[in-house]
Amino acid sequence: MLKDAIDLSTLRRVLVIKLRHHGDVLLTSPVFSVLKNHAPHLEIDALVYQDTAEMLSLHPAISQLHAIDRKWKSAGVFTQTKAELKLLSELRARRYDLIIHLTEHNRGAWLTRLLGARYGVAEKLRGKGRFWYNSFSHRYPIPIGRWRHRVELNLDALRRIGVYPAGQERHLTLVPGKEAEAFIDKELEQQGLRGKPFLHLHPTSRWQFKCWPEGKMSELIDTLQQEGHRVVLTAGPGDDEMAAVKRITTSLSAPVTDLSGRLSLKQLAALTARAQAFIGVDSAPMHIAAAMGTPTAVLFGPSGDPEWGPWQVPHRIIISNHTCRPCGNDGCGGGKLSECLQTISVAEVLEAVHSLLLQGRGNC
Repeated sequence: MLKDAIDLSTLRRVLVIKLRHHGDVLLTSPVFSVLKNHAPHLEIDALVYQDTAEMLSLHPAISQLHAIDRKWKSAGVFTQTKAELKLLSELRARRYDLIIHLTEHNRGAWLTRLLGARYGVAEKLRGKGRFWYNSFSHRYPIPIGRWRHRVELNLDALRRIGVYPAGQERHLTLVPGKEAEAFIDKELEQQGLRGKPFLHLHPTSRWQFKCWPEGKMSELIDTLQQEGHRVVLTAGPGDDEMAAVKRITTSLSAPVTDLSGRLSLKQLAALTARAQAFIGVDSAPMHIAAAMGTPTAVLFGPSGDPEWGPWQVPHRIIISNHTCRPCGNDGCGGGKLSECLQTISVAEVLEAVHSLLLQGRGNC
């Protein structure tokens, strides 16, 4: 028996902190679901960066969603201080009994102290020192030398306090919302695709070292369209991603439905939910596809597929046989290009897509 388990019946409000990127935030969604299932009376709040809030907004288990705008830092000391104090006041007013901090960010330690929560849970991290360790009542270990999916690592915070999630509770939750769904239905209607099968292909990432060669992406799209598949292309609105999409589409032998740079994250979720399958690289859209239950074919290079792969969805992971991967480096030698991705052939990706389409939306 866990001697220092927390009796959830004695708690009223919980704050879960995840100050990371979009995909990281989405992979925390089971934490809220599990807590609510085990203690329906709890009010569970989230604290994330403003630009990632869409990953958790409309989550049925979340009471309030608080956000930190990364732009506060560049707005000047006065503006940042005013915004930080306002946020602190709002959080204090909630009177949290438990804070679950899911990153190494020191803000979580400070908030656990400043908000006066009875309990605090965080990772047991090397080199953090006494301030970190003394800020939390419960700390959980991270496996060393073994891969564990990030969803399970997040849920370890709950296991540490005596909450053990069942298998069916660990699914990702992302709610697009009626407005996003209506927008996508209208867009697909205009493209002649509403109610018809199509493949969703998201070829880009803001991290260049995670990307497959653009020429191969073009060849893949051409081949899929020649086979009779309709392809819908998306990408983020950043200049680098939009430029990459332009290079990919310029060399195509036939036009493709291109929604790149036009969709919000909620709209992207609504789109991929309607697709036969998602094809892409290790990125937030891959996690969004998994959350929507869309079969996923994904190319992995330096990043680790055991930790970051598609979660609880039919999928195919395409990797090379390089013994040095996953290395986590910014390309080989820090050169932005990853040989483990560059060497994957179009034929390998096509084989994975064909296999996935045959499986359909079956079991994982």
